[in-house]
Amino acid sequence: MNGLYAGLMSGTSLDGVDGVLVDLSAPFRLLAHVHRPFPAALRDELLSLNRPGGLDELHRSALAANGVATAYAGVVQALLAEAKLDASAVSAVGAHGQTVRHQPDGRGYTVQLLNAAQLAEDCGIDVVADLRSRDVAAGGQGAPLVPAFHAAIFARPGVDSAVLNLGGIANLSLLSSDGAVRGFDTGPGNALLDHWALQHLGRAYDEAGAWAAQGRVHDGLLQALCAEPYFSAQPPKSTGRDLFEPGWLNTRLARFPGLAPVDVQATLLELTVRTVKDALLTCAPGTATLRVCGGGARNTLMMQRLTQALPGVDVRDTGAEGVAPEHVEALAFAWLAKAFVERRPANLPAVTGAAGPRLLGALYPA
Repeated sequence: MNGLYAGLMSGTSLDGVDGVLVDLSAPFRLLAHVHRPFPAALRDELLSLNRPGGLDELHRSALAANGVATAYAGVVQALLAEAKLDASAVSAVGAHGQTVRHQPDGRGYTVQLLNAAQLAEDCGIDVVADLRSRDVAAGGQGAPLVPAFHAAIFARPGVDSAVLNLGGIANLSLLSSDGAVRGFDTGPGNALLDHWALQHLGRAYDEAGAWAAQGRVHDGLLQALCAEPYFSAQPPKSTGRDLFEPGWLNTRLARFPGLAPVDVQATLLELTVRTVKDALLTCAPGTATLRVCGGGARNTLMMQRLTQALPGVDVRDTGAEGVAPEHVEALAFAWLAKAFVERRPANLPAVTGAAGPRLLGALYPA
């Protein structure tokens, strides 16, 4: 096997598919990156399937999984074209799938929609998928899986550092100076912000946080949002749209009638900042550097507020380490595919709470 792998990620923000083609031999060299938004109808269906109670969910989920596979295959083909390579040059594709349910507690389950067999058929490359469920079967959260990759790429000896992924849900990787690695989901990242922007601006997101910057944080609403028990729960923990969805927000908004939508947006952004700050200062108060990746790293106001909220911490996006914020998660899933091919356990029980190290993924041969 050579060192070429593809990684495909579509996260809880549902903004589309990020794909990378990478040489992971030493430690990595990016050959190509492609981002493709989901077709509008597929995105709407995936959002709908995040909410329980819909009609004919099994049939619709199967068709959506086919749609995700088709979108993923298009990204793989674009990566190969950009790198001017044939499919035979790539050892495997690490493919996350689209999470529509995440209920891991008590040896529960996590569901990522993807017809991996169709993806292998369409792209002609071995596919490593279903990367979370073995950790869940071993009593873990199945998330976050990226801290092991963050440690491999971003950890610096003698420095307490952290990596914050600001996708639909935010997660922290805590990289201790002694080599210990911890991590967990802190709560909402962009999911509620994007929902509110779509509802009131008709746009998929609030670019650079410009709309939120026009509003004022409402202290009462912020306190009501921060009272969510998830935030004070001890790691290991993970979450998703199962909890932080529009109904969760609306229930709390009902206590504060008449709030201006722009003030709600400002308060939602502050919720993300506050919960990240509290998690970092509680679990890793000696952190010297925080590197931010994911779509939220491009939110200018978010980055400004994180910097203000964490005086003494060097807050920058992962570009400061030579890795563009939009590349990090797809790179992580290429890295996880390589770990599977080499039969190396890739979960971190200290992060997920699993009973021990486990080989992650299932193989769909080309």
